[in-house]
Amino acid sequence: MTGTIAHLGRFGLEWVEAFGQFWRFVGRLAGWLTWGVFSRRSWRLLLPEFYEIGFLSVPVILITGGFIGMVLAVQAVEQFATMGLEERMGVIVNLSVVRELGPVLAGVMLAGRVGGALTAELGTMNVTEQIEALRSMGADPVRYLVVPRFLACLMLTPFLTFYCDVLGGLGGWLITVKVFGVASEPYWYFTAVAVEKWDLLNGLIKSLFFGASIGLISCYKGFTCRQGAEGVGQACTEAFVTSFIIILMLDFFIAFTLKQLYEAIWGFKSVL
Repeated sequence: MTGTIAHLGRFGLEWVEAFGQFWRFVGRLAGWLTWGVFSRRSWRLLLPEFYEIGFLSVPVILITGGFIGMVLAVQAVEQFATMGLEERMGVIVNLSVVRELGPVLAGVMLAGRVGGALTAELGTMNVTEQIEALRSMGADPVRYLVVPRFLACLMLTPFLTFYCDVLGGLGGWLITVKVFGVASEPYWYFTAVAVEKWDLLNGLIKSLFFGASIGLISCYKGFTCRQGAEGVGQACTEAFVTSFIIILMLDFFIAFTLKQLYEAIWGFKSVL
């Protein structure tokens, strides 16, 4: 019994210590963000990260978005047809993708591809003492290693989410129109009527928080990983799992807040 209590106490202390170290890390990052955005020299560090995080993620995001739209159409078209609403299939497909599935799936895919790569890269630098070498030369590793990666995640996630939204709508159109024979014009007409700028903004706001979370968690895990290949591998796994959980939690709280805000301003709106 005493051993169990001691173990729980040790776990609680370690968790509190890790929580404090994370926010200390966030504070150091926040102190350098202005430099990262407005300094000319920082763009030389940002551009390679734009390529690695943004450009190389586009094929994965497009494929994911397209197939999600197709799956939604396959699952819903028969139910809509029994109610005589198959012409409104574009509403459910595009609203689902734009509001919820697009941002979440883009975030999860980035957490797996980008988050793992960032954690592995920074973790390897930590294990091989390259981060300590930067400190010994008087350079702040957070400034040169974390700020460009965080800004790239923050700035590019909304664009990748938008690509996912577009391909989701096209994937739903392909299945609805070309496979099940629903007329194309009503698909896009009812989509244009139902999907508002607020719906698109809803998803993009979420994506900003998701991108920031991926960048912060991945960089922190890389900076604090244990020594050895096992430590780097464990840090990559922890970064993905933590990012995935945080994305789902943020999705709930942001969706709830934005829904309340929308209804307070414009009132309830039926999707059909």
